[in-house]
Amino acid sequence: MFEDIPLQQARLAFRDAHRQALVSGILDLLRRESSNLISFEEVRARLNVRGQHARGLMTVPIAHIVGSEGRYDDFDRRFLPRKEGLKQRWSSLQRAMELDTPLPAIELYKISDVYFVRDGNHRVSVARQRGQIDIDADVTELLVDVPLEPDLSVRDLMLKEEYSDFLEWTELHRLRPNERIEFSEAGGYLDLVRHINAHRYYMGLEQKLPQGEQIPRDDAVAHWYDTVYVPVADVIRTQQLLRHFPGRTEADLYRWIMEHRWYLREELGHDPGPAEAARHYVDRYSQRDVLHQLAGMLTRLLPE
Repeated sequence: MFEDIPLQQARLAFRDAHRQALVSGILDLLRRESSNLISFEEVRARLNVRGQHARGLMTVPIAHIVGSEGRYDDFDRRFLPRKEGLKQRWSSLQRAMELDTPLPAIELYKISDVYFVRDGNHRVSVARQRGQIDIDADVTELLVDVPLEPDLSVRDLMLKEEYSDFLEWTELHRLRPNERIEFSEAGGYLDLVRHINAHRYYMGLEQKLPQGEQIPRDDAVAHWYDTVYVPVADVIRTQQLLRHFPGRTEADLYRWIMEHRWYLREELGHDPGPAEAARHYVDRYSQRDVLHQLAGMLTRLLPE
């Protein structure tokens, strides 16, 4: 009886991949990072999906496949096999690929710029372990209004849910299609809703609307974006203020500058405007300046 050398090699490949999954899981735990695939069901439940359509057969970057429908516990974020029970199926597919056996296209869901496996988790795992860059897939796209990137995490997904709800309420993506407002921490979008409601109220006062009438919401949202958010965002970009706040976003800084602007208005008796409020905020709170002050304090404490 002849030994099936390709199958033996495939089983060794599975053993290596399974070991890598265990080691990677320990390293991710030490780094306090998640090694889990993203659940398609959770993404589908959290985001507002406007519809879906078949994209047909496509060649998809494997690095953009970040999750699975139903089998997200069987593989880690790198699609390494976590369970010994996957060995037989995984090894047979590894052997088939080694022998250039034709395999059917996998099935994927596409949401923004990322993909979730509908059918073919083992094939994705084997292909990725073999160093394959792309894979053929039959793709169904779900339409959403928030951007998703391949480094999507469960924590990111919570922020995307807030963003999705914000866009559903404001319709800002329809009013200003080029908008992109993203926070690095929760609660930011609720503040934006408060800003818009306050802006809508003062617009009504300026236009001297009859009692009981309101500025149409679309008008208030678009006017807030054009006259409040964009001027502050322009200052942030022009003066490259994000370099003072590593790991933060333009929307984070907008939020903090607006809070500081209101504080300055109370202190000065007039609105300092976006540029002056931004300059004053950065001078007082930038990470670089805070670290410089701490270094100075430590230097003074050292013996001469």
